[in-house]
Amino acid sequence: MSAYREIVENGLWKQNPGVVQLLGLCPTLAVTTTLVNGLSLGLATVLVMAASNGAVSPVRRFVPDEIRVAVFILVIAAVVTVIDLSINAFAQPLHKVLGIFIPLIVVNCIVLARVESFAAKNGPVPSVLDGFMMGMGLTLVLSLLGGMRELVGKGTLFSGIDLALGPDAARFIVTVIPDYQGFLLAILPPGAFIGLAILIAARNWVEQRKAVTSQPDALSLATASGR
Repeated sequence: MSAYREIVENGLWKQNPGVVQLLGLCPTLAVTTTLVNGLSLGLATVLVMAASNGAVSPVRRFVPDEIRVAVFILVIAAVVTVIDLSINAFAQPLHKVLGIFIPLIVVNCIVLARVESFAAKNGPVPSVLDGFMMGMGLTLVLSLLGGMRELVGKGTLFSGIDLALGPDAARFIVTVIPDYQGFLLAILPPGAFIGLAILIAARNWVEQRKAVTSQPDALSLATASGR
């Protein structure tokens, strides 16, 4: 259980791919104009990472080292193709918004890195969990960044949810700031860099606070042991 707990903590916090490893920055910065866009691409990435890790782990011993990376990319491409066609079939407007970034999951550094560094060395169950939690960590960053940019840029939340769930879902759009004129910089690429920098700074600040808090406890323990 401790190993699984460590996998969860690494994916969501300690090795978060969005704000710690800084992998997959292209979709992170380009797609997160709204919360719905970020959440949708994040969930697609979760499915790809979990399925890819689960597919690679059982066959890792049968793949020669010379063609290992090529086989991994082929598996990832197959999974991405299924998800891409599914989104196109059931949520075509959202598919048009996300555009090329769904197929580009194939070459996303996060997916290939976890397949290579974890799934190729561990069993199926830990590998699936690792892919799922790393994807959830990225989804959390994409959703927070998209929500921040949408709120500052448009004054709303869940804008475009009707693209994913149909016209009836438009009632779920929340207008946080009525009669808001908008702030264009938040929607443009510079807003993505600023928002991501804020998230990274917030995460580092929390880590520094934890370190400062733990120091007195460690000092007290050392003093008590010395006595």
